[in-house]
Amino acid sequence: MKELSSRTAGFTDSVIRRMTRISNRYGAVNLSQGFPDFDPPEAVTDRLAQTAKEGPHQYALTWGAQNFREALAAKQEHFSGVRVDPEEEIVVTCGSTEAMMAAMLAVTNPGDKVIIFSPFYENYGADTILAGAEPIYVALKPPSFSFHVGELEQAFRQGAKALILCNPSNPCGKVFSYGELRIIADLAVKYDAYVITDEVYEHIVYEPCKHTYLSSLPGMSERTIICSSLSKTYSITGWRLGYVIAAPHIAGRIKKVHDFLTVGAAAPLMEAAVVGLAFPDEYYYELRRHYTHMKDLFIGGLKDLGLTFTEPQGAYYVLVDVSEFGVRDDVRFCEWMAEKVGVGAVPGSSFFREEVHHLIRLHFAKRDDTLYEALNRLEGLKKKAESYRD
Repeated sequence: MKELSSRTAGFTDSVIRRMTRISNRYGAVNLSQGFPDFDPPEAVTDRLAQTAKEGPHQYALTWGAQNFREALAAKQEHFSGVRVDPEEEIVVTCGSTEAMMAAMLAVTNPGDKVIIFSPFYENYGADTILAGAEPIYVALKPPSFSFHVGELEQAFRQGAKALILCNPSNPCGKVFSYGELRIIADLAVKYDAYVITDEVYEHIVYEPCKHTYLSSLPGMSERTIICSSLSKTYSITGWRLGYVIAAPHIAGRIKKVHDFLTVGAAAPLMEAAVVGLAFPDEYYYELRRHYTHMKDLFIGGLKDLGLTFTEPQGAYYVLVDVSEFGVRDDVRFCEWMAEKVGVGAVPGSSFFREEVHHLIRLHFAKRDDTLYEALNRLEGLKKKAESYRD
């Protein structure tokens, strides 16, 4: 038989989702795949129950239900200060995963170059390859995960058509400062490049850090393509409600790509989620307070256990250094940890272009009792690791 697609020949399954399956197999506390174990806001689920009886149950408009787009535009304007046209500048997608893929396909041609900061969420490289583009990786240097301006400009000089920016960052929890964003924006304008932003953690930022929307910077509203979703802000990762916000001529192209990728997002879920998009500021204050509590609980526990890690500024992940255990194969170590320690983690090598095998990613979007159970199990890590061998 003829060979299958060469562009997907090097793909593996998602390491993150694989670690969830391994965690389930061994009954481990799953701190690998980033979803909470607490419920969405009651007002949203109540509206979903009502919608299940009343509808809508048929196709919504391909690029999103009217009331959903209007509510999303109002929320985005409120927090970013940038006006958004719900008719011309929003495309509702099946999760931010589709949003990113649709944006890549709409912006790049085969052979174009795309800058990706490393570490990165695992989909970015795959999306670039599926679009036929070539990734250029620029390192974010620990422990601050800052970039070298000269290295970033050199990447732009290679003719990059776009840059992917995850802010706050998954997996390292970095929140890019205003100064760093100005550098990125100035280079994007100088070299006439698009910036595709992943801002799904926009409301999960820890004091004193603040989230700045790149689209609000001078010259960036017309060249920023925002990819995001409701998954993290409203604890509805399974609803798969994402969106793209971009200038009309870009959004218009993305609408066409989206139409042939998935047709449209789920109509009843959009209807129910409108309630969440209309929440007052108090909801977002409480969201930050809740996540700050979970971070402090978990990070405090890691400190007490004597583990080495980089404290996140945003999102809900922490990179833990396991080099003290002589780890050379972090994938094998995470599988061992799920089985022998009972905690699921993601090997850091799945996020880095560089040769990194001494980091694992844990997440803390969990109830207190879940986090305490995970910490209780991790208490035995150092002792059990004495018998661990790569």
